[in-house]
Formats: sequence, structure tokens, C-alpha cells
Amino acid sequence: MFSCVKPYEDQNYSALRRDCRRRKVLFEDPLFPAADDSLYYKGTPGPAVRWKRPKYSGHSPAPHRPGWGDARRMENVPRARALVGAPHALSSPSPQDICEDPRLFVDGISSHDLHQGQVGNCWFVAACSSLASRESLWQKVIPDWKEQEWDPEKPNAYAGIFHFHFWRFGEWVDVVIDDRLPTVNNQLIYCHSNSRNEFWCALVEKAYAKLAGCYQALDGGNTADALVDFTGGVSEPIDLTEGDFANDETKRNQLFERMLKVHSRGGLISASIKAVTAADMEARLACGLVKGHAYAVTDVRKVRLGHGLLAFFKSEKLDMIRLRNPWGEREWNGPWSDTSEEWQKVSKSEREKMGVTVQDDGEFWMTFEDVCQYFTDIIKCRVINTSHLSIHKTWEEARLHGAWTLHEDPRQNRGGGCINHKDTFFQNPQYIFDVKKPEDEVLICIQQRPKRSTRREGKGENLAIGFDIYKVEENRQYRMHSLQHKAASSIYINSRSVFLRTDQPEGRYVIIPTTFEPGHTGEFLLRVFTDVPSNCRELRLDEPPHTCWSSLCGYPQLVTQVHVLGAAGLKDSPTGANSYVIIKCEGDKVRSAVQKGTSTPEYNVKAIFYRKKLSQPITVQVWNHRVLKDEFLGQVHLKADPDNLQALHTLHLRDRNSRQPSNLPGTVAVHILSSTSLMAV
Repeated sequence: MFSCVKPYEDQNYSALRRDCRRRKVLFEDPLFPAADDSLYYKGTPGPAVRWKRPKYSGHSPAPHRPGWGDARRMENVPRARALVGAPHALSSPSPQDICEDPRLFVDGISSHDLHQGQVGNCWFVAACSSLASRESLWQKVIPDWKEQEWDPEKPNAYAGIFHFHFWRFGEWVDVVIDDRLPTVNNQLIYCHSNSRNEFWCALVEKAYAKLAGCYQALDGGNTADALVDFTGGVSEPIDLTEGDFANDETKRNQLFERMLKVHSRGGLISASIKAVTAADMEARLACGLVKGHAYAVTDVRKVRLGHGLLAFFKSEKLDMIRLRNPWGEREWNGPWSDTSEEWQKVSKSEREKMGVTVQDDGEFWMTFEDVCQYFTDIIKCRVINTSHLSIHKTWEEARLHGAWTLHEDPRQNRGGGCINHKDTFFQNPQYIFDVKKPEDEVLICIQQRPKRSTRREGKGENLAIGFDIYKVEENRQYRMHSLQHKAASSIYINSRSVFLRTDQPEGRYVIIPTTFEPGHTGEFLLRVFTDVPSNCRELRLDEPPHTCWSSLCGYPQLVTQVHVLGAAGLKDSPTGANSYVIIKCEGDKVRSAVQKGTSTPEYNVKAIFYRKKLSQPITVQVWNHRVLKDEFLGQVHLKADPDNLQALHTLHLRDRNSRQPSNLPGTVAVHILSSTSLMAV
């Protein structure tokens, strides 16, 4: 998986570390220097901010360059480097150590390690807490962690350089940083650990800040983004208030089962309470929870109530969630809080298995019913399993890069805005995919390219984006130009990614990702997950192309859309007909799914034909599916003349006698649309 990790900004970790060791210097990152720009995209830090390394190491310091340890004195120090990622000698003389015995991990890695600093990135710290509980995931984010650990027995081997992996816009990137961290009074001012000499969370945060542009860019964000960046999964937001999960027990139980499945299969989850006003932000409620604040879900389980054999045989279980406040303090004080009497209902062995502790460490248990009562939002990040060597459900993923672009030619414009802008909506990018099962669960995620924050441009703001899904003709090959049946629609939001889970019947579909307003530009990544391969691809052509054969074989003069709605009065059998239809035109044909056991089937199948031989009719045949040989039930011929303004036709089935066809039992209902403009449908 990580053999194809891409070096971020072309900084090669192994080569840089090797060069630092050879030259016996500590790495200084020219792309994320100890400077104001690495802290802020606007404003300035206080004069006391100093960049320090966890430990100076055994190397001899290079001659002192004034100002390189102090962010406030960086203005007149040139920061340009000739070589991207080139190592440089240590910038400040000793003493600059934060501690004597630095470690990447102290007593392993735990969700209890993290504490939020002076930047408002509880969303990121909550995601890190979730990450810390998943060994298989954090070892992807922190590669070669044993090799990156400080080795007190080999101080000269240390080069002051670290690297971390994040999933960004469809690929894993390797982000290189130095170990200089911003401090005030020798204390880390951003994310830090319980142990003064543990630095994994501070270094991961610095690498993530480098991706974002600066530390301040992490002030206010979306936990879902960090969860996706840590896993390469897809995030699904759930509005507990809108879904009325607190009062709907059936929906609540279904959601808990889905969360249990996500958690058990390696996914990450977070929860929060929406802050409606600025005054609500980080306001503490009487129950101990904090508004506008992201909590990590660190466990999901059914807890067995009772003691001894009674608990085993009675088997009464309670749906419970364990959460953690990134502040490392301030916990829920309601039922099942650390010191509540409810814990007497649970055996000592069960409590030990759950890891229940009575201390203000920010971690606490709640019933899922209370979670739905007090929290407003949950984010599930699924780690999508695409491996076929698995006992769990395997998804087929289609991943396509696209862009909203502008062009003076409307046929080449790809920034038409949402459906509110009907004149330009169909100018957006369009993607087609197939559902090949009678019904299938489809996961669709669209992600816009993250924007870096810079001094010149400010914070990288997201566009409001979303997408619509339309059920189209079974044989469509060209772009849509008119509205078809809308199968599903996402919300529109200025989030980095938008997700939709939907169940759809067999057929062909078109996804139209858009910005909310027309005229905006940007890149996006579309991911479609289905049970079987969906053959997802972009529709680029508006109509059949002219080729060198067009003059010899002809070019379409007419486009016709045939929509067979259903049939009635078909030749019956004791169990009813198992019928299907075939729509034929000029050698092309479309077949519907079989409708079992009914003489009044609803086919709801569409076909589109670009016709060269206008005198040749379109044929709709009805067949009865049998084990040995299918039975012909009748057919109709459609002229599909564009001058015929009658759209809906109910026609009697006829036999296949070409000279004198006679009526057969049953009628078929057909909706027809024809036009001489090949871009009418």
C-alpha cells in the first residue's frame, strides 16, 4: 500500500536524513521554517515564542545565526534556500532542549496521551485520540516508528528529522519535518502529551500544520477531514437531531449497530454538540459536556449487566459508547459517569474489560440513548475494505479526478453550479456508473482539493459543493442535456468532502458534482463504492462524434428516448408471467430486468437511440422468461416521429407476422421523446 507513497514537495526523507548524518548536522526544514509564517497566516505571535528541539543531540552546534530560534525576530532573516529540503546546521546554540530524555512514545501510544494546546484544533486532537486506539492505523501514519525513535545509545545517529504519512486527495503523501517545536517558557504551546518527554502527537501535529500551511490554519476545522487523512477512508456525517434518534428507538438501534460495525472493522468515530452562536462555542453544559467541541469515540460495545452466572444467563446488555475530551479533563457527569452508582450493575470483571477508571482524564462512558439525547452530530469514518482476501464485505472502488473549469464555449464549460441554475447545470462534469444487482448499497464521496493557508491569500476556504444522481437510459453513452429521474441528492455544504449512502435498483446512473454557485473553479476527487464493479467513468462527449466513416455510413439525424413504463393484461399462467422487455433500434437493443409473477409488470426501463434510418421503426418486445426457452408475448412498433407531440402511448401487443400482424393479449405503456437536436435529451 505504501510502496507508492509520494514525497510531499519532493522532499525525500531517506536522502535528507542520510545527508544530515553524513554532514553531522540537524535537519532544518526550509519549507516550514521556524518563522511567523509557519505559525500564522494573519496576526503575529507573542514575543516569547521560541522554536526548540526536544533534545539537542550529540552533534556539535554550528555557528549561531541570530534570530533563528525566535519567531518574532525572523523578519530580516533571509529564508530562501537553493535546494528544496536541504539540511542545514543547527540554528541555535544549546541550551535549547525541551527535555533531557525525549521519546516518540512513552509506555506505548494511547488516546490518553493527547492534550489540546493554544490553537482551536480540538477536531484534530479528537481525531488523533481515535487514531491512537488503532494500532494498524497509527502505524501507517507514523511509518518506521521504531527507526524514528530517539536512541540514547546512539546520539550521533539522530538527525532531527521525522516523516509522517497522510492520505490527501486520493494518494498517500510522505511529509518531512524537522523537530523544532514552538514553545513559551520551555512549554509546548500546541498539542502535547501527558508525559513531558513524549513527542509523537506534537510532531504529527506539526506535519499536519505543514500540509495546511501553518498552525493557525488548524484553528477551527472538521474532524471528518482529519479522520479521512489518517485512514484514506470515507466519512459519513450523521445529524442526530434532524434524524430524531433520541426519540426513535428503532433508528437509534440501527445506528448503534452500524457504529459497532464501523468500530469493530477498524473505522474511526467522533461526536460533537453543535454550537448555534459564538457564545455557545466551548460553553460547558450542566451535564459536563462542552458545546462546539469534538469528542473522540474510543470504544463502542454492548455491556453485559448483572453479576456472576445471573449476568451470563440473563444476558441483559446495554448499548454504550466511550468518549474522550481532547482537553484531557471535563467529563460527562450524568448516568454511567466515572463515579456514578450505575456501575454497581456491572461486574468487576466486566468493568476491568471495559477499562473503567475513576479519574478526571477526559474519558468517560455514556449509554447510546444519552449520546443521542445530548450530542447533535456523529461522524463515522469507514475504512473501506477493497481486499478480496477478507471475510468481511469487500467493496469495489472507482476513483476519478475531475475539475470545475470555465470556458467561453458553453459546450466546454465545466462550472455550471447546482440545479438552481438550470441554464448552466448540465455544463458540469458528469460521471456514469452501473448498479448490476437487483438492488445495491452505493457509497459516493466527493472531495475538493484542500487549499493551503498563506500570508498572501489568507486561510484556504472550501467551496460549497454537492452532487445529484440521476437514473438514465440503460445504454446512455453521452452527456445528459435534460432532466432525468433524480435518484438521490447530497447536501450542499462548504465542507472538504460530501458523502452519501444510498440504496438503488439495478440500472445506469449519472452523477453530476457541482459547486453551489456557477463560475467557481476547483479540483475534486470522486469515489464510488459498490458491491460489484460499476464501470464508473466520465462522460466527455455531448453527442456521437463525427468520424471518417460518417460520410460513408451516415451520421445520426434523430435522437429518440424510449421509456417503457409497464404492461397490463399479459398472457397469464397459474403463477403469473415472469416477463421482461427488449427495446430494439438499428441493431442496438436494451433489455429490462425480469418482473416475476405478475401480468401487470412495471418495467421502468429507458433506452436512447441516435438514429440514422428514420424510416426504420423502434421495436418493443415482451417476453416471458422460462427455464428452457423464453416465450414471446408480443411486440409493438414505434415510429417515434419528432412531429408526434403525443408523448405517452398505450399500445396493444401484436404477433411477429410481418404481413398481417394480429393482436395478442396485453398492452404496453411507452413514453417517447424524439428530436432532431442530438443534444435534446
